[in-house]
Amino acid sequence: MSAFKICIIGAGSVGFTKKLCSDILKVPEFNDIEIALTDINAHNLDMISQIIERIVSVNGLKTKVTATTDRREALNGARYVMNTVRIGGLEAFESDISIPLKYGVDQCVGDTLCAGGIMYGQRGIAAMLDFCKDIREVAEPNALLLNYANPMVMMTWAAIDHGGVRTVGLCHGVQNGHRQIARALKEPFEDVDIICSGINHQTWYLDIRVRGEKVSKDTLTAAFEAHRAFSKQEKVRIDVLKRFGYYSTESNGHLSEYLPWYRKRPEQINDWISLDEWIHGETGGYLRYCTENRNWFEEDFPRFLEEASASLDDYARTDEHASHILEALETGRVYRGHFNVKNGGIIRNLPEDCIIESPGFVDRFGINMVEGIELPLACQTTCSASINVQRMSVQAAITGDIDLLKQAVLHDPLVGAICTPDEVWQMVDEMLVAQAKWLPQYTHAIPGAIERLKNPKVATREWSGAARLDVRSVEELRATKKSLGEMDEGHGLGTNVMS
Repeated sequence: MSAFKICIIGAGSVGFTKKLCSDILKVPEFNDIEIALTDINAHNLDMISQIIERIVSVNGLKTKVTATTDRREALNGARYVMNTVRIGGLEAFESDISIPLKYGVDQCVGDTLCAGGIMYGQRGIAAMLDFCKDIREVAEPNALLLNYANPMVMMTWAAIDHGGVRTVGLCHGVQNGHRQIARALKEPFEDVDIICSGINHQTWYLDIRVRGEKVSKDTLTAAFEAHRAFSKQEKVRIDVLKRFGYYSTESNGHLSEYLPWYRKRPEQINDWISLDEWIHGETGGYLRYCTENRNWFEEDFPRFLEEASASLDDYARTDEHASHILEALETGRVYRGHFNVKNGGIIRNLPEDCIIESPGFVDRFGINMVEGIELPLACQTTCSASINVQRMSVQAAITGDIDLLKQAVLHDPLVGAICTPDEVWQMVDEMLVAQAKWLPQYTHAIPGAIERLKNPKVATREWSGAARLDVRSVEELRATKKSLGEMDEGHGLGTNVMS
């Protein structure tokens, strides 16, 4: 195996980058590779650079670690590129949540579909095309882009169809749901096997087996309803399981955004969610979580740097796909996982051009997908509705077509269940103006949007949502973590912890 270079774009997502690099450094054959870190935030880049360099030094590795705000320099000669960016940071993210609330659209996460996810995609795709141009020009020929950034489908779709770069999208939703199913069934994780297929964040556990025995819908439903925590935290997922017959990969809060049945009536939202953790449906929950963890990391950076002095012998490699894919490609050791790739007939009853998430294995020959899967009709119909919105959103982001963008938002299942066409048109104008500095493809459309907003057609309201909680201070976080015995690292800056 020849030495190679990995570039991580968006490395300022400190906690996530530390996890990815620690996983990579656990592979014995990767002792003398180069890891190039790049981010537009020099402060965050310096923090993560110190942490990774400390890990390398303490463990006596030959790994070369470089850090630069010059993306092309970091990409030069890279064989693998990982993308973990959040374009616009928390500033843009805040408007993804707050502006739709004025029109009655209550989102928990807002990074995949719905108004927030579509606008996040517009920002991300504009940047993705720049990344791909640099990869084509200065990276190793046929370099592989491993995309962790949301919205996963839109970003991966744009990179493949319009960026001209070999790309795979990676998410940890399948693994998280797999672990949860094992806990619900009260079975060891290693005894539970799954086949999962669909589109990212709407992937379905089509077959679940415990020691080879198939688990029925009734058995799985009973297990979740009997579980002390899951019965309260996963009401949407359990309801969908009962009606569709299949469990979804996504958390309660995330899944409730993609379907038009659980968040369209404010007075009923709290019937379907739980506020004990943000991920179960809290209004703007992921934004609060990311904000708190950014502040937390800034405060406790010295401790995190000290923790980087621990031996990798004591580090348990995670099930994030990236390091396992690289290991399989470079060494031939086979890795099985669920990957986001172009469909092309892998799932027979989804469009050929869409991005699907489905089982595959990796070896020296590449990423090899299992073909010929057919989704149950309820799952297929739900996925298809999202795919149509994703397709329009990607095309709008590529062309800067404001009318197509508004049509995409109008056709989003949750937005369409809440808003009139006039509300959608005005909401998109407002979001375009608020996020203009991250949307170069819409420069021509911003003046018109500003003019229209001077004489709004529809009234809006100041609304914090059905279940909004306050951002906690570092002191409050510390007290909470101490009381729960959770003095852990969390997820750093939270750039992409929920891909």
